[in-house]
Amino acid sequence: MADITLSESEKRYIVDGVKLGLRVDGRERLDYQHMEIETGLVSTANGSARLRHGCTDVLVTVKMEMEPPPTHQPKDGLINFFVNCSANAAPEFEGRGGEDLATSLSAMLDGLYASPMSLDRSRLCVVPGKYVKVLYVDVEILECGGSLFDTVSLGVKAALYATRMPKIYITGEDGGEMEFMVSENPQEVDRVDVSNAPILITHLRITENLTIVDPSPEEECCGPVQVVVGVNPKGLITATQQFGAGTFAPQTLADSFKSASALGVKIHQQLMQRLQQEENVPNRKIRGFW
Repeated sequence: MADITLSESEKRYIVDGVKLGLRVDGRERLDYQHMEIETGLVSTANGSARLRHGCTDVLVTVKMEMEPPPTHQPKDGLINFFVNCSANAAPEFEGRGGEDLATSLSAMLDGLYASPMSLDRSRLCVVPGKYVKVLYVDVEILECGGSLFDTVSLGVKAALYATRMPKIYITGEDGGEMEFMVSENPQEVDRVDVSNAPILITHLRITENLTIVDPSPEEECCGPVQVVVGVNPKGLITATQQFGAGTFAPQTLADSFKSASALGVKIHQQLMQRLQQEENVPNRKIRGFW
């Protein structure tokens, strides 16, 4: 995904470092870069989060609307993802490049949250068969500096956790139309339970039998293929997607899944602990949660 040109000697320097167990920025193969989160930034949204991860910066906003449910799921609310890869974030986003990447990101997010184990959509139901809550999740890529899928998934989970939806009460029916009252009490809100929502972890293949996580743009130039793995808080793998023209050896892929599972559990714990600590202090940065 990187749009950086490196010489063969520069690539060899990066790859040789990984073989010795030390990356150019000092990290080991399975180390993540520093992350920083802010929540409650957008006052016009029901929820928002900005996540800076290395040189990648994303802003996620969540807005709630009430709409009729799909006929085949009359008791389930909806969640829709929209991703914008602006050319201002990275040169490779110009033209079809940004559109294709946005489509891939949206598809991965749809897959992550499709299961009721990830998000119980029945809790978004207001009147079965008539009205449900629809969550519109907008992801804006402000800067792209590697590990975009990982960063977006963490930002989405944080924004959904920070989402506050006003309580809606049914007051009656007039001429066949339901009448509602929206609570004006800021303490009367509904939350989105994302305690089981998965996140994404990317493994980049550097050599035939070595992979790294959270690759930088320079490292992405050295690996022909990467696999993005969806992992829930219990370490269960819920989704996989391969990008690039290369292939993985069976054992290398198995090792990647194993490390993604273990890392997923740790990152989930760190993220949720920090969000729980800071949920009553909006507009405050959560520094160094990883």
